[in-house]
Amino acid sequence: MKLLITGAKGQLGLQIKSIIERGKSELGEIDNRYNYAEIKYVAHNELDITILSEVLNYIEEYRPNIIINCAAYTNVDKCENDIDNAFKVNAIGPRNLAIAAQRVRAKLLHVSTDYVFSGEGNTPFREYDIPQPVSIYGKTKLLGEQYVMKNCNKYFVVRTAWLYGKYGKNFVYTIINAAKEKGQLEVVDDQRGNPTNAEDLAHHILKLVLTDEYGIYHCTGNGECSWYDFACKIVEFAGIKCTIVPITSDKINRAAKRPVYSSLDNMMLRCTIGDEMRHWEDALKAFINDLNKQE
Repeated sequence: MKLLITGAKGQLGLQIKSIIERGKSELGEIDNRYNYAEIKYVAHNELDITILSEVLNYIEEYRPNIIINCAAYTNVDKCENDIDNAFKVNAIGPRNLAIAAQRVRAKLLHVSTDYVFSGEGNTPFREYDIPQPVSIYGKTKLLGEQYVMKNCNKYFVVRTAWLYGKYGKNFVYTIINAAKEKGQLEVVDDQRGNPTNAEDLAHHILKLVLTDEYGIYHCTGNGECSWYDFACKIVEFAGIKCTIVPITSDKINRAAKRPVYSSLDNMMLRCTIGDEMRHWEDALKAFINDLNKQE
């Protein structure tokens, strides 16, 4: 078995690599086929997924059985003014990987986002709900999904949300550092979604790609909250004395509009390989406890 993982130096790519090297995640053992697999972890400087000829040459030479695409342009606000590059990475890149995957008959797992939805309503979005993104980031990610589904027969589109983990920058690290420094923070309380531990997401990705259960998946922490609720739990679990003040989104000047409600329901997971995603509070507490042990 041969795997190719793109975006390998990002938060999720590094988490997947960590689990494979450990042979297990916090949710349990992973399939022992990964112990004998040939795996290439590639970053942008090794493979530019936005150039079709480069992608075709690389994949036709390596001929992986499985491709996991973790590469993305994730700076939501920057996407609004850097539209061409957001389009290249989030839409053309997945298209190129899908075309190449189809040629070598590889499976392709593409990671997407809750931002493909409008944010209207108060019921968690399911895989059959119609996307209607409100930002350039969401629009380019949606087109990336569509290109994958159109150009590759063996695809998994995995939408996640509010991702945090051991590697790189994320909301949890931002809140912990700011709380220690300032003692009082203002956090929006009118946007709701699902905090997701990258460990849990990576575990499910590695489980899913070994199956033939193709389709669209939602894979987020179970339960929902606001960013304010999320921040309150972060400082509580970290044992930091900090006052969190709830504010509305209009108090923050941002280039991109955010979905007001983007909670996802992991229905496809439940109906196929099983939903082992932890409740967001349990996963967050475990993550922060691990951070505290390292200090």
